[in-house]
Amino acid sequence: QVQLVESGGGLVQTGGSLRLSCAASGRIFDQYSVGWFRQAPGKEREFVAGISRSGDNTIYAASVKGRFTISRDNAKNMTYLQMNNLRPEDTAVYYCAADPPNSWQRDDYNYWGQGTQVTVSS
Repeated sequence: QVQLVESGGGLVQTGGSLRLSCAASGRIFDQYSVGWFRQAPGKEREFVAGISRSGDNTIYAASVKGRFTISRDNAKNMTYLQMNNLRPEDTAVYYCAADPPNSWQRDDYNYWGQGTQVTVSS
C-alpha cells in the first residue's frame, strides 16, 4: 500500500513557476513508476509526465514538454514536478499517481494523491 500527498500548488501569474511535490509513504516506493496528471474544470483528467522507478527515464505530454520537469528522490520517497513558463491553460488540479498497470499515460494507476490546485492568472 502506498499513500501519496501532493503539495506546492497555488496561484501564479503567466510566465511564473511552481514546484509540486508528492510525498509517498511505504518502503517500496522505489518499485513504482510515478506519473503526474491534471484535471481542469469540465475536462477529463490528462497525463502530464511520467518517471521510471530509477528516475532514468521520463516522458512528457506535448503540451508541457520543455516547460515541465519531473524528478524523484527515492531516498526521501519524493517525486517533484517543476513547472516553468506557466500558462493559463495549465490551470488544473494536479495529481500524482504510482504503480501504473499499463502504460504511463493511462490514468489507471493503482495509487493516487488527493490533488493540489494550480491556478495561472493571465
